[in-house]
Amino acid sequence: MLARSFLLLFVVLGFVGCYQSPRKTVTANDYHLRDVKLPNGAVLKVETMSKMADVMRGMMFRDSLAADRGMLFIHGEPGLYPYWMYQVRIPLDIVWIDRYKIVTEISPRTPGSRTSLYVLEMAAGEAEKNKLQVGDRIDF
Repeated sequence: MLARSFLLLFVVLGFVGCYQSPRKTVTANDYHLRDVKLPNGAVLKVETMSKMADVMRGMMFRDSLAADRGMLFIHGEPGLYPYWMYQVRIPLDIVWIDRYKIVTEISPRTPGSRTSLYVLEMAAGEAEKNKLQVGDRIDF
């Protein structure tokens, strides 16, 4: 009888361990927000992404991005970091920035890859609207 009780307890605990709680919706408030100051003085509030899982998810599945918001990807070291638009529903401007925080490439509405330590994504058209150019310095 005692053996059956332990077996039943073991089986019940096994099923409890398999339970997964419903997934929480991730919002911009879940990430550390940082100000990014563009050369013309405009300031974007950006989510900072440095963990690989966050970097890989990026802007996937989002339906909108306000003009004064963005996402800053912080890589561990300078390198070639290609970005793709898989499951990204909104057009983005992608800005590659080197270790000195100098813009090295701007890809309006198009992914690309250049040597960078940081990558900034912002709403499509914002790079042009803010007159951002290769060689500009970004402050954050």
